[in-house]
Order: sequence, then C-alpha cells, then structure tokens
Amino acid sequence: MPVKHTKHYLNKLEDLFAESDYILRYERGSFKSGYCVIRDSKVVVVNKFFDTEGRINCLIDILKQIEPSEEGFSEKNKKFYAELKQTELEF
Repeated sequence: MPVKHTKHYLNKLEDLFAESDYILRYERGSFKSGYCVIRDSKVVVVNKFFDTEGRINCLIDILKQIEPSEEGFSEKNKKFYAELKQTELEF
C-alpha cells in the first residue's frame, strides 16, 4: 500500500492513535528524530512544526516501533493498520 501524503491520510493515522492506548500530541521541541515516545506514560509527542508529509512519516515510524494493541480498533482501523504494517517508507 503506497503512503499518500495528504491531510486525509494524516487524519486516518491520527484516528489510529485515538483508538489506541497511546496519546498523540503535537508540541514544540528539539527532538533529534522529530518525535519523542514516552513508553511508561504511553504518550507520543511529534514536532508541531512538521508539515503533513513529515507528520505522516513520523506517525508511521512510531506505529511500527510501539506496535499498539489492536483490541480497541474498529474493523476499518484494524484493516488499515494491517496494511500499514506491510508498508515500507521511502525517503
């Protein structure tokens, strides 16, 4: 599944985080990778100055690292997450 760098695609990724047990926040920071994952608190902080493409790439990278539980996902998001796990990012 190719990654689309659109606002709609970003909204789908944000919806995955909303249904997971992680909290997604966009904030200012000097993160070397552009984001920070606080595993104990289950909080993900992404640099708020990133454009849509940067946010999408960060969120996909984070989802592959944290591997959230799919128990709370809707059927639509389970399917989207399964496709997303097969996706390779191209920089």
